[in-house]
Amino acid sequence: MIVTLTPNPSIDRAVFIDALHRGEVHRSSGGRIDPGGKGVNVSRALAAQGADTTAVLPIGGPEGHLLEDLLDTAGVAHASVPVTGTVRMNISVLEPDGTTTKLNEPGPDLSPAEVEALVETTLERSAGAAWVVACGSLPPGAPADLYAVLVARVRGRGGRIAIDSSGAPFAAAVAAKPHLIKPNHEELAELVDHDLPTLGHVRDAARELVAGGIEVVAVSLGGDGALLVTDGASAHARATITAPLSTVGAGDCMLAGLLHGLSTGLAPADALMTGVRWGAAAVTLPGSRVPTPEDLDGIRAELTHEPDLDRVLGVLT
Repeated sequence: MIVTLTPNPSIDRAVFIDALHRGEVHRSSGGRIDPGGKGVNVSRALAAQGADTTAVLPIGGPEGHLLEDLLDTAGVAHASVPVTGTVRMNISVLEPDGTTTKLNEPGPDLSPAEVEALVETTLERSAGAAWVVACGSLPPGAPADLYAVLVARVRGRGGRIAIDSSGAPFAAAVAAKPHLIKPNHEELAELVDHDLPTLGHVRDAARELVAGGIEVVAVSLGGDGALLVTDGASAHARATITAPLSTVGAGDCMLAGLLHGLSTGLAPADALMTGVRWGAAAVTLPGSRVPTPEDLDGIRAELTHEPDLDRVLGVLT
């Protein structure tokens, strides 16, 4: 069992257009809606692969009811915490070359009681779980130390916890020493407060975090693959996708595959390979669709235990 917490879930609406022109009327060639939010995406990816997962999330307003319906349709078990605010709706505008423009709403304003109910529900549902995963941005009203508090409480119960976030909530969580973190390139640079132009810089920054008490640092690097660093070891994996459709949720699918691999007994490098294949498969799908086992067919990843650390990475945006 892998339990996810998404404090700020969403309805994700994807709109497909030929090209985006600011200030003009566009005619969409199609669209879709999916349940969204980083932790929700992790649970969706796990469920699509037949893995056992429960998504914990706040639910409020008509969008909240729609979100529950979408999760039920996707076969994702969920524990809903009622809130007075309304779940947000995020819009992704997708162009044929894979360019994605996102418009994200802030989400509901949570009360202290609602925040505590989210934490308590996560702890209740995670009894005996292989991993607890807390992901994404925090909604208005949620304290910046929400993830840090959850890390301390999960560790206090002997559980294992992974964090995927950014900014002040992520920094506070890292200080509380989760077992695993999954920043992207930009989030890692923000966390260590300096640029990381090469794979070697990324590896060194991840090693500093491991030395500080994080067991596993997995850095998603977009088209440059992903780097995993543990105490005394590092590995790089990469899959080449020639016709990307959407990058929305790809990093979440990568995290889901990584944790699934670790929870089923794979070595960290092999679990990284699983994660990279799941993330690469997601890039070939429209909107924020998550890959099924059939979508993984033909997705190959290359694993390198001693990568070219001098290789310059994509520019941070």
